[in-house]
Amino acid sequence: MAASASSTIHISTKPSRTSLSWKTHFASSPAFAVSPLRGHRQYPRFVIFAMGAKPTVLVAEKLGEAGVSLLKEFADVDCSYNLTPEELCNKISLCDALIVRSGTKVSREVFESSGGRLKVVGRAGVGIDNVDLAAATEHGCLVVNAPTANTVAAAEHGIALLTAMARNIAQADASVKAGKWLRNKYVGVSLVGKTLAVMGFGKVGSEVARRAKGLGMHVIAHDPYAPADRARAIGVELVSFDEAIASADFISLHMPLTPATNKILNDETFAKMKKGVRIVNVARGGVIDEDALVRALDAGIVAQAALDVFTVEPPKDSKLVQHENVTATPHLGASTMEAQEGVAIEIAEAVVGALNGELAATAVNAPMVPAEVLSELKPFVALAEKLGRLAVQLVAGGSGVKSVKVTYGSARAPDDLDTRLLRAMITKGLIEPISNAFVNLVNADFTAKQRGLRIAEERFLLNGSPESPLEFIQVHISSVESKFASALSDSGEIRVEGRVKDGIPHLTKVGSFEVDVSLEGSIILCRQVDQPGMIGKVGSILSEENVNVSFMSVGRIAPRKHAIMAIGVDEQPTNESLKRIGEIPAVEEFVYLKI
Repeated sequence: MAASASSTIHISTKPSRTSLSWKTHFASSPAFAVSPLRGHRQYPRFVIFAMGAKPTVLVAEKLGEAGVSLLKEFADVDCSYNLTPEELCNKISLCDALIVRSGTKVSREVFESSGGRLKVVGRAGVGIDNVDLAAATEHGCLVVNAPTANTVAAAEHGIALLTAMARNIAQADASVKAGKWLRNKYVGVSLVGKTLAVMGFGKVGSEVARRAKGLGMHVIAHDPYAPADRARAIGVELVSFDEAIASADFISLHMPLTPATNKILNDETFAKMKKGVRIVNVARGGVIDEDALVRALDAGIVAQAALDVFTVEPPKDSKLVQHENVTATPHLGASTMEAQEGVAIEIAEAVVGALNGELAATAVNAPMVPAEVLSELKPFVALAEKLGRLAVQLVAGGSGVKSVKVTYGSARAPDDLDTRLLRAMITKGLIEPISNAFVNLVNADFTAKQRGLRIAEERFLLNGSPESPLEFIQVHISSVESKFASALSDSGEIRVEGRVKDGIPHLTKVGSFEVDVSLEGSIILCRQVDQPGMIGKVGSILSEENVNVSFMSVGRIAPRKHAIMAIGVDEQPTNESLKRIGEIPAVEEFVYLKI
């Protein structure tokens, strides 16, 4: 190693309504066009061209009047609702921007029909499942959403369901209207002094916590990204997932629906809860296994549930909805007049800003990267994301991830190595598994800033040929506990290192242990006493469960001392298989990591 150079990206936690400013140049052209140009240090620069005439904005679904008025100050606005897919495709070639809610599908055909004129799609709300992001990016179209205006409305609805459930409001109302007077049947429970677990301490979760504190509740929260100082400022204690569900009298869900959170409340987790717990969900229906919740209600494990969201909406012939101890509302979290107006203004501001050449902080897709840069970095992009995913899964405890250092080893001079895309993909790997954020080159730094995550980059200049852009990437997470102690380096940081071999990402170091395992499928890491037969014992357990081992590597300090065994698997082992691995006498600790 000849020399090193380092730079730090400090991401402020101060909130801002506006975004990463994307200044552009303007020139005459028949229509807008986004073009990647080679700029300083090989960074792609993006230029928007526009005519002097007003742009045209198509509003395809009902939008609050305040938002429409704002748009009309800048553009020609066409409010055409209930368009068929064919009608939308016919209109779109005359439009520079499109605004939709959840009912209009913005498909690849829409972008193809625009003929390159469509420059921005605005989704008036949070989710963007109805917009083909890949097609938008391929066609140079920016996609923005409105994620903040609904915050207070969703939090208020969560509190409304909490209090209504505790006092049986819905059931008592229906009873009185049916001519009954059942005072003894609908005795409620008090909120004062009860423990509320807020699962997901983002914008909505933290607002629910503030309001619950005002009701005299003791509030705890679980969120691996929530800054501890922000929680303390509200008077909330951050705890582990298991501690939160085990100690709560009430549980309020505010987590996104991701592969990691899908059916996270299930038979196993319900069994860990206090008998008589009460659950509120104004987040996403899929985070609860609805059949398991019915069983928990019938068994008395869950006393009551108040639900605004469901796996399938509207629910059909649902035993859960019909259960006498369930209060249900039809996805009303954002349904206040104020929130609807706020969303309209937020999305209108984002669309106008984008057409003016400013990149909205709520952008959810990336501009095009020059083909030659993307081609060269492609295998390292995959490596960067997977290292981020591995590193964050090694974090334990409730303090959250706050400081990450990324180290690049390269024989190239810093001016010849553009790491923005790599940093964005590491951020994506760190955040997306437990977030509904879409992280990419455009919004990675902003998304990290929202979560109080500080990213530092360090480059080591190596001797050798600069033909390959990188030799290795390391991800360090400091000031956290690790669920796999061997992943800690000598300085006490979680550290993972990876390299690209024959175009395939490999994990090459965990903590101070050298390993070599292909990052395909998922990984089991075991720290063990180095002795004969260990590979066979673990392999036998996995083969009995029909789990295919794709790769296996052992790194050790010295013969007959401690070793780390890294096992690549194609299928997820059962909990029983993992338990059996942990019971092998020579295995001192192990962890299963999804890639």
